Amino acid sequence: MQPWEQITEPGTIDDLVADATTAGHRVTLRVVRDWIAEGLLDSPQRRTKHRGSDKALHTVNQRKLFLLLLDKRQAMPKIPSLAQIPLGLWLYYGDAYVPTRQAVKALGTWLRDGARNQTVSRDGALRMLAQLDHPLASDTDRRRLERVMTEIAYSSRFGPREKDELTRAARAVFEPKSVFRVSGMVRAVGHPAAPLTVERVVAHTEALCAAIAHVRNGCLDAARMERVRQVHRNTMPDYLAQRPALAAAAPPALAQAFAEPTLDYQLNNCGQQLLTILGYDIVRA
Repeated sequence: MQPWEQITEPGTIDDLVADATTAGHRVTLRVVRDWIAEGLLDSPQRRTKHRGSDKALHTVNQRKLFLLLLDKRQAMPKIPSLAQIPLGLWLYYGDAYVPTRQAVKALGTWLRDGARNQTVSRDGALRMLAQLDHPLASDTDRRRLERVMTEIAYSSRFGPREKDELTRAARAVFEPKSVFRVSGMVRAVGHPAAPLTVERVVAHTEALCAAIAHVRNGCLDAARMERVRQVHRNTMPDYLAQRPALAAAAPPALAQAFAEPTLDYQLNNCGQQLLTILGYDIVRA
């Protein structure tokens, strides 16, 4: 029998530490408290007043989550990476496993992973460059787009100046003047239902920056978080139904964006999906 299968009732913080010991992990009370503060675990439920001296209780599912996090910590030692586990449980399995108040904190914790890391920002810029690249774009314009995207991803600032600079840099690579200046045509790639254009790239970047600022500034509340989850639940079935057609119409540089999502992919990318929906919700509001 697995250690988590032996958990059948709520437990105190001491029980969580004992669970970890039984499962072969060495942890302290401080680890539990730190993980509560980061949103990896929910705050325990206080006892009724007539037993006010008793320690608060963690639910059965939270005790099991603690063991899951400890197991995953061996492969994902960074706290922000671990935060995707409660986010995924909340998104796909609901409040019985992870309450919304915990998911709000977990999203902020996950966002720290790479949000201030220039290497991660540059990798994101290179992926965007690969999607936008035109064979006749100049290397100078490619380097400029990479720089602009890296700076925006690193700072999350997206005012009028950043928007104008990104629009010009993206258009120079996506629609090189040597090809499009005379014709005046606008380039779009992919399926007509979801074409990639300069305007879409700019709008997507604006939404992500808005979401990052919203979370970092502590403005995200439970009501909006639940609305984001509902949008995800409403739109994901439609996307999965359309995905084969979108993938068939996508050029090689976009093919991976429409690959069939595995369970691991969905769990590992739930933070990004939530952040994207949140951003569009903020911008449209």
